[in-house]
Amino acid sequence: MSTSPDEGEEKEGPVIRDKRRIDPETGEVRTPPAGKRADKKDEPAAPAAPAADASGGGEAGEETAALKEQLAERLADLQRLKAEYDNYRKRVDRDRVAVREQALGQVLSELLPVLDDIGRARDHDELTGGFKSVGEALESVTGKLGLEKYGEKGEPFDPTVHEALMHSYSKDVAETSVADVLQPGYRIGERILRAARVAVAEPDPNAGDDGAGEGAEDAAGAAEESADGADGSGKSDE
Repeated sequence: MSTSPDEGEEKEGPVIRDKRRIDPETGEVRTPPAGKRADKKDEPAAPAAPAADASGGGEAGEETAALKEQLAERLADLQRLKAEYDNYRKRVDRDRVAVREQALGQVLSELLPVLDDIGRARDHDELTGGFKSVGEALESVTGKLGLEKYGEKGEPFDPTVHEALMHSYSKDVAETSVADVLQPGYRIGERILRAARVAVAEPDPNAGDDGAGEGAEDAAGAAEESADGADGSGKSDE
C-alpha cells in the first residue's frame, strides 16, 4: 500500500486571530501578552482627545457666530423691506384719495353755476313745481358727494376762504366781518372749490371819537344846567 508524499506534512490553512479586547464569552477585558505590551510601549503615543475636542468646539463656535451674523443681516433686510412696503402702501392710498378728490372736484366745479341759479331762483320764490324737485335733488346728490356750501352774513372775515368784493366801515361790528354774501362759496373737505364772494365791514375808527365828543357835550350841558339852577336859587333868596 503506497502513501502520498504529502501525507506526512502539515497542511497550511487560514489563520484567524481574535484581537477583540473584550472576551465575548466572559465579558471581561483581555490582558494582552507581555510581548505585545512591550511592543505597544515602543509605539508613539496617540494625540490627546481633549485637544481635538477643543479645536472642534472652537470651529463650531465660529460657525455659530457666522450664522448668527447672517441671520441678523437677513432680519435687518426684512425689516427694511417691510418698512419700504408700508411707506409705498401709504403713499398709494394717499395718491388714490387725492386723485379721487381732484376728479370729483372737477365735476362739481362744473355744477356750481347750476347751483347758483337754483339759489337765486329760491331767493326770488321762483323755485316751484318740477324745477323745485330737480333743484333739491341736485343739491342732495352734491351734498352726499361731500360738497359743502358756506358763507353767512355776520361771520368773521377769513381771507383764506372769503373773497372781499366790497368794503365799508360800521359801528355795529367789533371785528372785520362779512356784511353781505354776494356769492356763496363751496368746498370739499378742506379743499376750496370757490371762495365765498362777500362784502366786508370793519369797525368804524371814528366811533370812539364820536362817543367821546358826545360825552363831553353831555357833561357841558349838565354843568350849564347846574349853573343856571344855582343862579335861580340866588335870585329867589334876594
